[in-house]
Amino acid sequence: MYISEFKSPGMEKRICLECGEALHGRADQKFCSDACRTAYHNRTHADRETIIRKINSILRRNRNILMRLNPTGKVKVSREKLIREGFNFSYHTNTYRTKNGNTYYYCYDQGYLPLADGIYFLVRRQEYVDQD
Repeated sequence: MYISEFKSPGMEKRICLECGEALHGRADQKFCSDACRTAYHNRTHADRETIIRKINSILRRNRNILMRLNPTGKVKVSREKLIREGFNFSYHTNTYRTKNGNTYYYCYDQGYLPLADGIYFLVRRQEYVDQD
């Protein structure tokens, strides 16, 4: 009989939290492999990651729409055109309020300013990366 086969009273067999295989090695080991550790993490965090993926998808789509409609850096478009393209006004990454009280809404470096009569002024923020 080998020494590793002896068990002290009260000592439990350790198993992988993902696949149930017996663990050998460190006393604080929880998984038999990196694949099991990753699978366990992905499964246990799937719900909260799903909402983040959905929001990021909306933000990416909004940014792409603004980029496509604003190739020159400054242009005016109608609200209807933005909606037709699939723009979602509920999601943006940040806002910027000017000294005269106008509020620009940004999806990363692509922004818009609501004007009168359902018109939006689209802008590209060049210095976005340099700001804190």
